[in-house]
Amino acid sequence: MTKADIVAKISEKLGLEKGDVQATVETFMEEVKSSLETGDNVYLRGFGSFIVKTRAEKTGRNISKNTTIKIPAHNIPAFKPAKVFVEGVKTNNEAK
Repeated sequence: MTKADIVAKISEKLGLEKGDVQATVETFMEEVKSSLETGDNVYLRGFGSFIVKTRAEKTGRNISKNTTIKIPAHNIPAFKPAKVFVEGVKTNNEAK
């Protein structure tokens, strides 16, 4: 499902203009992104949490040059689904 599909479904269900729904979805995504960029986590009850995880410094290898490199510690965004969300997916989808 793409962002356009989400906009179309919400527009159809609520009877709103696609342009208004598109602006709402875009604004929501911008707010989540800006919150994570400032280090604030976003919690949506019943859906999940957008969190910032810190990866520790580690040693990597450049195979082509046969050298080791240091990968510095860095932050990455992550999504942790809510328990209700996970259970719904488990019960509604068969293992393929």
